[in-house]
Formats: sequence, structure tokens, C-alpha cells
Amino acid sequence: MSTSNKIAYHARSISLPTRSHPLAAAVEAQLCKLRSSDLTSSITNNLVALKDLYECVEDFLSTEDAKYLDAVLDRSVMLWDVCATIKDVLSMMKQSSQDLQSSIRRRSNEFATYMISRKKICKVIQKCLSDLKKNTNKSNDLVANVLTEVEATTLSVFESVLSFLSAPKQRSLVSKLTTKSATQQVVNEVTKVDFTLKSKVIEAKEVQKPLAALEMSLQNLEDGLESVFRCLIKNRVSLLNILNQ
Repeated sequence: MSTSNKIAYHARSISLPTRSHPLAAAVEAQLCKLRSSDLTSSITNNLVALKDLYECVEDFLSTEDAKYLDAVLDRSVMLWDVCATIKDVLSMMKQSSQDLQSSIRRRSNEFATYMISRKKICKVIQKCLSDLKKNTNKSNDLVANVLTEVEATTLSVFESVLSFLSAPKQRSLVSKLTTKSATQQVVNEVTKVDFTLKSKVIEAKEVQKPLAALEMSLQNLEDGLESVFRCLIKNRVSLLNILNQ
């Protein structure tokens, strides 16, 4: 399960003065790890790296002045909401996949029902992707700059997950599958199922294998996202504790 392109970050890379902020070096190391993600990097690995990033941020926050963190607290709600939405999308996709597998076992082969559900889910994904583009943040002070880049990195990883789960918009899957480079761009566990179900002649046995791979990928994403979700909650609690001191 690979990303379709190098993760694009919305915040510029910054050089952190580690003498003034020794813990910022650990945060920057994790940011660099995520910045280097490319075609060979798994989305689930990026989620693990994101969890590690927030564990570093937890230590970093403990050293900072509360006066810088009010805006960060407000933005933490947005990150939490986006993560919760993606969790909901994954849950819906898992349910649709399981329902289709059940229909195949019953030999009712409810392919159309799955595709209707996919269209509804893709609308949710596209709305979430559109909302992500509006969520940019800029600040000039050092602490906010560090945390702004963490936020931008988080949104970029979330965007990569949503893009993985969405249907390709440009051209048809059939035309995209005609070249090797195009195949690398669109084929993943999600689109393999879509492509199979959009074929003129659908054999149930041809759907079962990609469905099983899809369910495994969705489970891995769900596990990774759940870890990030818990980190975001912990991060918000830490911010609240700092601001209430």
C-alpha cells in the first residue's frame, strides 16, 4: 500500500535553533522523516511516523510558554475533527466491503450496492479534501512555526490517506491502466476493487481476492489512524493543562 506521490507539505521547511529549543531537534527529525516519504513509502508507515512525531511534540510542549499556545489549542480541534472524519470514512468502507463479501457468500452478488456506497463515501472524501485546502496557518514566532509545520505535516498525511481512499477523478480507470506509469499512479487496493466492479462482466471469484486485500489495508489504516487519534487527544489535553497552569 503506497502513496501515489511524494507527500506535499503546505508549510515551508524551517531551520530550528536547537540551542534555544533542544527538544525541537527531535521534532525536526521526525518532520524530515515524513518529508522524505515518496513512492516507496507506505501510508501506514507514515501514520506510524506521525504518531512518533506527536510523541516528540508532547515533550516539546512541556518546555514552552503558554502565551504562544492559545492558537495551537484552537487548531488542535480542527486536526481532531479531520482525523475523526477519516476514521468514519474507513469505518464506512470496511462495512461496505464486509457487506459485499457477505453477499458473495450468499451468491446474491450485490455489486451495485457496493458501488452506490462508494459514490457516497467519495463525496464525503472530496468534501474533506476540499476543507483541508482551506486549513492553512502561518505565524512568525518560533514555537508557533514549529507547531505550524507539525500541523501542516499532519494535514498532508491525512490528505494522502484520503487520496488513497478516493476514486481517481481524471480519465477512466481503463484508460489509466493502459501504461505502466499510469498503473503505478492509480492501482491500489481500493481502485483494484473499483476497477473489477466496473468491468462489463463481473465474476464473483475475481472480486474476492482484491476485496480481501482491501479489507486488510483498511484495517491497517484504521489501526494506524487510531494511534494518531489517541496522540491528538493526548496533545490537546497537554495543551489544556499548560494553559490552565
